[in-house]
Amino acid sequence: MEIQLEGIVKNNMNKFAAAYRLVDICLIQGLLYLSVLVYSQNYTLYYFTLSLVGSVGFTLIAESLALYRSWRTGFLKQTVFYTIICWLFSGLIVLTYLFLSETSHDYSRVSLGLWMLSSIIMLLAWRYCFQLFLRSIRRKGYNIRNIAIFGLSEKGIRLAKEVMDNPDVGYRLVAFYDDREKSRLNEEYHDYLKGTIEKGIEDTKHHDYDVVYITLPIEATARIHEILFGLGDSTATVHVVPDLFMYCLMHGEMSHVGNVQTISVYDNPMKGGLALVKRIEDIILACGILTIIVLPMLVISLSIKMTSKGPIIFKQDRYGLNGRKIRMWKFRSMTVTENDAVITQAKKGDARVTKVGAFLRRTSLDELPQFINVLKGDMSVIGPRPHAVAHNEEYRKVVDFYMLRHKVKPGITGWAQVNGARGETDTLEKMKKRIEFDLEYIRNWSLWLDFKIVIFTIFRSFNDKNAY
Repeated sequence: MEIQLEGIVKNNMNKFAAAYRLVDICLIQGLLYLSVLVYSQNYTLYYFTLSLVGSVGFTLIAESLALYRSWRTGFLKQTVFYTIICWLFSGLIVLTYLFLSETSHDYSRVSLGLWMLSSIIMLLAWRYCFQLFLRSIRRKGYNIRNIAIFGLSEKGIRLAKEVMDNPDVGYRLVAFYDDREKSRLNEEYHDYLKGTIEKGIEDTKHHDYDVVYITLPIEATARIHEILFGLGDSTATVHVVPDLFMYCLMHGEMSHVGNVQTISVYDNPMKGGLALVKRIEDIILACGILTIIVLPMLVISLSIKMTSKGPIIFKQDRYGLNGRKIRMWKFRSMTVTENDAVITQAKKGDARVTKVGAFLRRTSLDELPQFINVLKGDMSVIGPRPHAVAHNEEYRKVVDFYMLRHKVKPGITGWAQVNGARGETDTLEKMKKRIEFDLEYIRNWSLWLDFKIVIFTIFRSFNDKNAY
């Protein structure tokens, strides 16, 4: 049984991924050869070794970032973004090799520059051209997979809409099958109804469909087993989409204990190689931003010291990764420095907020010292905003799945903040909405999503009306 849900259960790898890898390797190695010839240099063993370092490095990074995922479910912007990231990382690997091997004098800098520039252009160009080719042939009816959905349920309708709204992915909805009376089913899809599920199994055996999706409720386990047994006599690819995967999975993927298969329900998407990638992202962003903001931080520090009594930096306990306590830094913006079992959130017009603090909070400049927390490894640049320990203990009792936000490191900015869910949570509904965004971020985490959040933060977060 193959279980898949885009964005929740791990993406399946493309059947032709081996060919894509081969094209990338040939391009990277071939372009170095051409770059050397263009600059009238001799292509020596040193250059061949460097081409291997670059191509193997690119392939390894691409594997870690799932660049070779299915073209049917890929999107051009994400593909471009991840290709650039992979080549930048492989460039760092090449530079590291040159430094450690002390062989940089054996290479032409002009040739290496041409290689780096031409490689990224060609890696992007061939992907773009290939996607145009796929779209073209799919519009003409080639490379299309006919799908049937067993169960005209809410999940089945949602899946059908995705298929029909994205024709370029190469799926064509052909039929729905359901055992219920036609009058009880959504009228919008009556034209697709071909009969009962038993008839659907028989039609599938006759090669009418390439892919079958089973969207019955999870409590219909016995019925799903019967359907899977029946479809075992066909050659169709079968996907099961139970309720569990729609509502509960934090970051699901297949695993096993010995010979027993398991599916993770609550898990951290940033582990192994991806944890390293996330950490590198944090270090690069934090170092780059701290370099820019060091002088503004000095000015802010002097302003706080000269206008109110108390420390410049306010340190407060928060929950970090896996619920472990961390000490989060902020510029002090209030006359109090609460870090007790009971903490009162800042309200609009709060008398405890200093004049300088009001400006800092409105512009989010009070958060700048947290980039030091990032370098220490306590926080990430992007992630769920950490709440005071007292608020965690209060809300974990009344908000479902609240503590799952601590499956990843807390962040300076996050998906909730760029969607307006920031500031005072004076109602339970506001906190629930914030947690909903936090869990959505963890469930769908990717470097692409982090990149979007950084861009949105720059344009949306400053001078936010909800920050006071």
